[in-house]
Amino acid sequence: MCGIVGIVGLNSREPVDETRLKIARDVLRHRGPDGEGLWSEGPVGLGFRRLAIIDVEGGAQPMPNEDGSVWVVFNGEIYNHAALRPWLEARGHRYRTRSDTETIVHLYEEEGERCVERLQGMFAFAVWDRARRRLLLARDRLGIKPLYYALTDRELVFASEIKAILASGALPAALNTAIVPEFLANRYVAGTETFFRGVTKLLPGRTLTWSAEAGLCERRYWSLPAEMDGAGLSLGEAAAGTRAGLEAAVRSHLMSDVPLGLFLSGGLDSSALAGLMSRMVPGRIRTFSVGLPDADSNELDYARLVARAVGSAHREVVVTSGEFFDALPRLIRHEDEPIAFTSSVPLYFVSRLAAEDVKVVLTGEGADELFLGYHRYRITHWNDRAGRVYGTLAPSGLRRSVRRSLGRLPRRLGRYAARTFLALESDPRHLFCENFAVFPTALQRELLADPELLAVRDPYAAALERYAAAPGGDLDRMSHADLQTYLVELLMKQDQMSMAASIESRVPFLDHEFVERVAGMPGRLKLRGWQTKAVLRAAVQDVVPREILARRKMGFPVPVGRWLRGPFRPLVNELVLGPRALGRGLFDPGALRRLTESHRAGAADHGDRLWLLINLELWQRMFLDGEDAAGIMDSLGASCA
Repeated sequence: MCGIVGIVGLNSREPVDETRLKIARDVLRHRGPDGEGLWSEGPVGLGFRRLAIIDVEGGAQPMPNEDGSVWVVFNGEIYNHAALRPWLEARGHRYRTRSDTETIVHLYEEEGERCVERLQGMFAFAVWDRARRRLLLARDRLGIKPLYYALTDRELVFASEIKAILASGALPAALNTAIVPEFLANRYVAGTETFFRGVTKLLPGRTLTWSAEAGLCERRYWSLPAEMDGAGLSLGEAAAGTRAGLEAAVRSHLMSDVPLGLFLSGGLDSSALAGLMSRMVPGRIRTFSVGLPDADSNELDYARLVARAVGSAHREVVVTSGEFFDALPRLIRHEDEPIAFTSSVPLYFVSRLAAEDVKVVLTGEGADELFLGYHRYRITHWNDRAGRVYGTLAPSGLRRSVRRSLGRLPRRLGRYAARTFLALESDPRHLFCENFAVFPTALQRELLADPELLAVRDPYAAALERYAAAPGGDLDRMSHADLQTYLVELLMKQDQMSMAASIESRVPFLDHEFVERVAGMPGRLKLRGWQTKAVLRAAVQDVVPREILARRKMGFPVPVGRWLRGPFRPLVNELVLGPRALGRGLFDPGALRRLTESHRAGAADHGDRLWLLINLELWQRMFLDGEDAAGIMDSLGASCA
């Protein structure tokens, strides 16, 4: 896990400014505190910050091939690099290190841009081909590692994090207003755009090449399975294949020359990894957990249960509300964009704890999307099936009458009914997207000062496009859509919060061969009745305690709504209703006041909505106004630490 940066000038006669390159590189110091590197020639410069994991002594970057005609900077891990090495050596390549980075260099020499198709792992890398005067950027299949770039009239700049592009001076920080409705609806921006105007993210499973002759050319080298397999599989047969695939993925992800551990939440996914991992490594594994003081938001008892079952060396940290909010500006700075999920903050604290003992951690990210673990999958599936029957049996006039009558139900019952087939249109937009939006379209029309932003781009376009293109039924389509949209945002959270603490996080559930196997399984093997992750539960039942197999999914429910109604209400007053926030002109002041008053009075829980608005304002203060993250909460008078 490292940080990479590069500048390629469009004028071949103008040498790259190494001072700018060094500034951009060193903004990423947290991603690589173990070393640094820099190479430049003419208009091209590559920079690198290193977190040493494999070949600690010999893996320095930027790294050339034997004659210096190809140079690479690389962030990630290639789990099959040792398997590829004998073939490359037989082709005449001479290795000088044991690092996986060198395998990328030699594989590029053999196969060019198609080298990515033989790599197993998580990666974002750049190759400069001196002979062809060509740049290759590549990102792993699922988007575990980030890669951003900006093309101006002078240069192409790329980096592991947006802040490095900004630090290079390539372009000023400016809000990309067009993405605001998508952020408010989904918490994330699914396509290539970012919050910064002019900064683009390379999507998962893509390569991007640049040369003066051909310009930019993007290619998709990997996609999820286009067909569903296993129509005749029994649950037992599917579970056996899942177990074999997961064991292989976990074993490959244990590759390391430094200590490694596991983030243990006490849920099914991380508990399964703990059970398998404990059988594969000598001695006790190290596990790390995080909780909050609130009993309703604390899974530490379950994590301890699993730790005892596998005999791990277990540590945990409890994050107070004051610590949570005091860290928020600093973590927004690390994430480069408003923090979408409240769970990002506890993730940083457990990463910091783990960094005291290890440099690498395994996590359970990706299992919910693969195995249909979220409640919204079964809710949507139930709504879809019931809605089809209802639409067939009930005349349209009766359906309209029922819809109108829902408003007369008691408040709580009415809220539940409004999220069922009785009130919703029976299509993916409403059942899968709108029903779970933080700010649904109707509310955004009230909130946005310029509602025409909603006409610029459909907030759900990316999810609906991937849903429509996926094979199988509604369950399979939801999984495929989330694996390519929602999960990518979660992976960025995982990367940036762990890297903020200078540790590497690995995700065995997202080994691409395992993903191909599971994504091709029909949904009936994953969601059976009201039981989620059925095939995974069956696959790991001998290594996971029964109490974990039987418990309901909890996630990490941070009580941010209650906190913002109580001691941290000053944040709402300043960051949502304050003069600086209102003066930006993004939102209608009256709609904001109605929203905040409804939340304060307890008439509704708008905690998630206020969270997004607070994050957006903090992001603007730091990245657009230049305010320092350090002490920003103290200046607001809201810290309770």
